[in-house]
Amino acid sequence: MRRSVVPALVVAACAALVALLVLGVASKSDDRTLDQAVAGGARPTAPEAGRRLPSLGAGPARSIADLRGRVVVLNFWASWCEPCRAEAPALARAQRRWAGRGVTVLGADWNDAVPDAQRFARRFGLDYPIVRDVGGALAKAYGTNSLPETFVIDRAGRVVALQRFQADARFLDRAIAKAVGSPS
Repeated sequence: MRRSVVPALVVAACAALVALLVLGVASKSDDRTLDQAVAGGARPTAPEAGRRLPSLGAGPARSIADLRGRVVVLNFWASWCEPCRAEAPALARAQRRWAGRGVTVLGADWNDAVPDAQRFARRFGLDYPIVRDVGGALAKAYGTNSLPETFVIDRAGRVVALQRFQADARFLDRAIAKAVGSPS
């Protein structure tokens, strides 16, 4: 009788270990809550809007909440990211085109060396505010785990559009127009 209990206990222990492994993998999956809400037509509140992050340059620490009343194009990037280099000119143009309509591009440099990020910003003429997301806490709040990613936030602080890969001028213009309230 004792010999028949041991295999059953081994099987039960293995099943428990597999269940824990599956649970661990599932908890590490991408958080796409914002994607689902925006795709469904909802405008969820921008996560961590009050989180203050240090500026890339000499400016003060900033948060999304500091820009309340403006449309914010939050772009996560890094100097080592090839698609980030490709989209940088479109973001710089969007800042110039839309700034007079109450729009601010806010760059969030993600886990990057400061000198590299500063060279990147100079090279691409990024004249909008850039914060440093050291440790990636802001990126995590947005479900970001790859770069680049862009979130368009309306004047009330709600996410109206997002792009989980390289943004182009067409996406930026349509999403910003939606947030501003004008036709695209």
